[in-house]
Amino acid sequence: MEQEQRWIKAIQKRGDPQAADQLIRAHYDEIYRFAYRQTGHKEDAMDLTQEIFLAVLRALPTYDRKKSAFRTWLFRVAANKSIDARRRAKPPALDLDDLTLPLETDFAAQVEDRLLLEKIEAYVSALDPQTQAVYRLRLYGEKTFPEIAAILGQSQPAVKAQYYRLMGRLRKEFASDD
Repeated sequence: MEQEQRWIKAIQKRGDPQAADQLIRAHYDEIYRFAYRQTGHKEDAMDLTQEIFLAVLRALPTYDRKKSAFRTWLFRVAANKSIDARRRAKPPALDLDDLTLPLETDFAAQVEDRLLLEKIEAYVSALDPQTQAVYRLRLYGEKTFPEIAAILGQSQPAVKAQYYRLMGRLRKEFASDD
């Protein structure tokens, strides 16, 4: 995107606030959705999105378009900030008021599903940052393996291997004992 590169140059050379505003506006919705899928809460997603863009603006002087497309670089920053936020976050308390109660069995299933998701998220959050980034970009960012490989600067086979290895570990760790 030609306009995007002009904004980036204006920010890098002059610290242009209007260019920064335009650059953020151009990518805000996509980064917000990425953050929301991970947090599940509007306020947390807004905070994470703001943290991501602050980090992007601080690091923008180091961005080199010859090394990667801006969007690729942006998602690398977003994935790293998401991992940092997970490290700082305390486990969310299960708010029973958020769950609907159409039937008791549905309620029980919702509680179990939510608890399982929290356990999986805690498990993944304890892994190395590279594996977490692959997981988060694939599930929350809905990125393809080629996109993840570009974002993380890895080969596509390496990214696939990390993802499928993790999925195998999650299945083994959290398989239902029914």
